[in-house]
Amino acid sequence: MTTALEKIYAKITRRKRRWLDLYDAHRPGTRLVLVRWMPDLPERPWPHLENAAERVEWAWLKYQMQLEQLEWLEDDSLPFLDVYTGTEIFAAAFGCRTYYPENDMPFAMPRIHSAEEVAGISIPALDAPPVRILFEMAEELRRRAGPEALLHMVDLQSPMDICALIWDKTTFYPALIQEPEAVQELARKVQTFLVMFLDEWFARFGREFIAHYPDYYMPYGITLSEDEVGAVSGRMFNRLFLPELAALSERYGAMGMHCCANARHQWENWKKIPNLKLLNLVQPPEVTREAWTFFADHVAQYHSYQGEGPAESWRAQHPPQARMVYEVNAASKEEAMELARRLKVE
Repeated sequence: MTTALEKIYAKITRRKRRWLDLYDAHRPGTRLVLVRWMPDLPERPWPHLENAAERVEWAWLKYQMQLEQLEWLEDDSLPFLDVYTGTEIFAAAFGCRTYYPENDMPFAMPRIHSAEEVAGISIPALDAPPVRILFEMAEELRRRAGPEALLHMVDLQSPMDICALIWDKTTFYPALIQEPEAVQELARKVQTFLVMFLDEWFARFGREFIAHYPDYYMPYGITLSEDEVGAVSGRMFNRLFLPELAALSERYGAMGMHCCANARHQWENWKKIPNLKLLNLVQPPEVTREAWTFFADHVAQYHSYQGEGPAESWRAQHPPQARMVYEVNAASKEEAMELARRLKVE
């Protein structure tokens, strides 16, 4: 006799297979649907160090709600333990001071202002408070949920993006041109630390996870934000940004990438990133519409803008071969169920 727990695991397994289909270039036209409706979930605590216990309790409550929703909502969502963070965590580990607004996300203040200061930057240890607390939170949530539960990846940015937090941007951008060796030296240190962090994270919690943003399933690999590329040329991207992205993707086997920069001039270069599995753009509709076609044969897409009109009309607006993730908000449980029924395609 099948138990309730076995039914949950079976449903999760089927949904994971759907995500694997999405990443399979030999399955063009795969479409996944995420329906959002969780009105009773309270506002999450700001990711400040002193809020660690409250963040754990909020993530645990969200996970319980997701498990309950799994029983009746037939979309492609997967329940996960939400170890959410701000963008400051790795820069803070390198010694940047963090500013904590009362009602907003924390952010790192730059630590260095010149190329001469790079030599004094040391690679931190994994017991640095900004990252140690993340392991502690993840361990506690996994203790409660069990080893099969998926974890939400912390906010990862590319090494070069983290450099742009550590190094004041008014001097960082000129250094990209005038002193690229110093920029590369800092980026190597950041990349070394990222690899240390990711190796330890995957050793403790396994290779599969929910991406840092937006929250899509990854069976392996990494996900990161790459936002500084909008301010550099394609030539500079190929020289300074692409090598580190390629190295990380090849080390971990796959990559999902978020970008909210005005980076249309980099699209052809992004196709050089090995094993790029999913692309998320936060761009105006006219730019995103162009991306649908440009990347249709190359990578799965999950963008902030998904089409005009009602959600059921989006599919017809996209190239038939494009592999897409659709996200739609519901106003009620009944509407959530109906949207999943209308939009889901097996």
